[in-house]
Amino acid sequence: MVFNRSVLAKAALGPAAGAVLMAFMASGAIPAYQMYSVALAAVYSIVVLSVGLLAGWSGIWSVGHPAFFAIGAYFAAYGSGHDWPLEAVMLGAIATGAVLGTFLGYAGARFSTLYIALLTLAFTMVSLELINRWSSVTGGDQGAPVLQLRSVLGLGTLAGGGTEPQYLAVGAAAVVLALAVPAAASGLRMRLVAAKSHPLAARTIGIAPEAQSALAFAASAACTSFAGVLLGLITGFVSPDPFSLGFGIALVAACVLGGVGTVLGAVAGGAYLTWNPSLSSAVGLPQPVVQGLVLIGVLLFLPGGAVPFLARPARALLRRALPRREERRQAAALPLGSSSADLPVDTPPPVRAAGADSPALLRLEHLSVAYGGLKALEDASLSVRQGEILAVIGPNGAGKTTLLNVLSGLTGNGRVHGSADFAGRPLLRTRATARRRLGIGRTFQHAEVFSELTVAENVLCTRRRITAGHRASVARLLDAVGLTDVADRRPAELPFGLQKRLDLARAMAEEPRLLVLDEPFGGLDAGERALLADHIRRLQARGTAVVVIDHVLDDLFSVAHRVLAFDFGRTIGEGTPDTVLEVPEVRSSYLGTVGGKAELPERVGERSVIRLRGVGHTYGGVVALRGVDLDVREGVVLGVTGANGAGKSTLAGVLHGSLRPARGSRVTDIGGGGTARTSLAPEGRALFKTLSLRENLEVAAYAAGITGAPLRERLEETTEWLPPRLRDRMSTSAAALSGGEQQMLAIARALIVRPDVLIVDEPALGLAPALVDEVYDRLVRLAHDGLTVVLLEQLLSRAMSVCHEVVVLHEGVVAAQGRPGDPSFAVLAEAAYFSGDRETAATAT
Repeated sequence: MVFNRSVLAKAALGPAAGAVLMAFMASGAIPAYQMYSVALAAVYSIVVLSVGLLAGWSGIWSVGHPAFFAIGAYFAAYGSGHDWPLEAVMLGAIATGAVLGTFLGYAGARFSTLYIALLTLAFTMVSLELINRWSSVTGGDQGAPVLQLRSVLGLGTLAGGGTEPQYLAVGAAAVVLALAVPAAASGLRMRLVAAKSHPLAARTIGIAPEAQSALAFAASAACTSFAGVLLGLITGFVSPDPFSLGFGIALVAACVLGGVGTVLGAVAGGAYLTWNPSLSSAVGLPQPVVQGLVLIGVLLFLPGGAVPFLARPARALLRRALPRREERRQAAALPLGSSSADLPVDTPPPVRAAGADSPALLRLEHLSVAYGGLKALEDASLSVRQGEILAVIGPNGAGKTTLLNVLSGLTGNGRVHGSADFAGRPLLRTRATARRRLGIGRTFQHAEVFSELTVAENVLCTRRRITAGHRASVARLLDAVGLTDVADRRPAELPFGLQKRLDLARAMAEEPRLLVLDEPFGGLDAGERALLADHIRRLQARGTAVVVIDHVLDDLFSVAHRVLAFDFGRTIGEGTPDTVLEVPEVRSSYLGTVGGKAELPERVGERSVIRLRGVGHTYGGVVALRGVDLDVREGVVLGVTGANGAGKSTLAGVLHGSLRPARGSRVTDIGGGGTARTSLAPEGRALFKTLSLRENLEVAAYAAGITGAPLRERLEETTEWLPPRLRDRMSTSAAALSGGEQQMLAIARALIVRPDVLIVDEPALGLAPALVDEVYDRLVRLAHDGLTVVLLEQLLSRAMSVCHEVVVLHEGVVAAQGRPGDPSFAVLAEAAYFSGDRETAATAT
């Protein structure tokens, strides 16, 4: 729990309101016939709070809480008939609810939200059946009375259905609501939300989603069972009717109406459940109809709930009336739209090499990872010394991320073989959630932060218990990475560069001995990359070992001691940043090797069918393209090449027209030739695996409005383009094809609309060399038929061998453009591919 003046003041509102309400009840200001309704609303508020916090913090929607409500009520009935003390009844109900809730939470954590709801639905159905059949305890359909419960703590004897239980219900609700306030600011809530927001990232900081779900469900069920005891006391009689499935649905509606996960929303929801029968009688409609109409209205017009909606104007008035320290602080902060290049950067410490005699902190030997028949990593070995920075490079699909996942225990269903030791301890047998305690921190390629937590909470949630010392430590860490001024903001409010810093800060928390960085430089501008490189050097200077993968080789090599190159899951080279690219296998993995050059058709025209001018595009602050000028000429095979992350797929979407650029223009009707028809075979093929080959083609035709006789003609024409082994299997599902066959089907699906321009994104990805040759041979044949083709290819040499023109992209910028037949262009293109520096590339020529 977190206790400070603000939290204590908010928490005190619940008991204060409860005391005032009980004073009104005692004074007679509330009529006796209404006191029961007030007490019932208090009990319902506890249940709605339990369901709402479970949904809001853990993402679990339960319709099983009527069963826990019944457990408490029947504990009260059974205990009153056997002279059990009040405290024993309450503890028994709470313990039973917690145990059953733990089981449901842990079992349901492996399933989606729908299956958890079905699981809790089944639990309620079984409980209702048990209530009806276990008549010796529950009274069956006839129900059971709650006579009286005596307190051993001096609270007196509470008679079922009397006045005293009504006061107890109001007081208990006030206490429960008060406890929910500090819980909302506690590490428990942060870890629950983290596990809900991003289970994979949560595991890397020691949070087990299954355990968090079990804990949340246990607390929610225990609280609901406690409310069931209060219900039995205030009603004086317990029967199965109040615990039906309809009540479970009404609970969900009440949570949504008040505001999921809010304390005041629970009070509003409890009041709604209590007075809904009166509302239904007033309007003359059945209760389910009224509930449905209210729920539909809230979802349409108040999607956040009534309480959050009404609170917005109040907060706005408060902001206008009172100057806020947060606003003053933000006024002096760095504008979120500015570049980090404007920030002062200290002179970075030099990257000192780890001593040759330093002990190996991490050692992997003959490591292999397989997913079904795919070997993502094969016989990989490496070692990292304390204080060493090891860079891992390789083309897309080389196995780099799989290597990092092995270190963090995130291989999923992959079969892992080999050995891995960290600080003298076997690593492969250690759970992912335990590796954080060993001293391994991890970042992600796309800054996988917890969107529902603030910046500070994203780092604080790495701790099980949060103390004042932890908060001070996090404040210092955020200051070190330049996030102090946005500590109270949500990640979605920040540009991508600041989200990357947050991901790094979370990994740096608790000072790990090994830091694993997945493409940390990707998507950052020059200033942000310089700051990140500075942070990595400072970590290394403190003795932290770093394993980092990236495609931005200049920045990567500026911080690395050693470089390890991977391709097809195997180690293909090792060296220093100055020498590793001279290894022939490493160069060919990036640039490619081609046995023979395909015969291209002569160019048939100079007219531009697609023209891009000043095109730029971003994804949530990540710059994918910047100032791209490009002409696609009629009859040309245009190659667009670059390393993974260079912006090729984004450019493909812009050329196709399916992606509208954030800046710049795209014109396809140049020279009076009409609008060019474009078709895209995307990276990864994106086939409908459960459909047959013919159905995949038909779907594309239907989407283009082709039906009837034209469809039959197009199918016949496109089928003729396919190799014979596919023509004879048109009724086979796409999932049964090999990788190369799937690629040819994806291209055929793009061809069925008879495009003027065919755009093929990474046609060779994941294919064996023989299949690569076959796919490219068929693409060249299309060019001979007069089709304009744009090939997006990771391997430079492949693009140079099959294209009339080649464009080299580097970090979203056209770094080089020319014709493969120009001898000087090959040198220029190679330099631009690796560095993207036009001046360096020009010097290389």
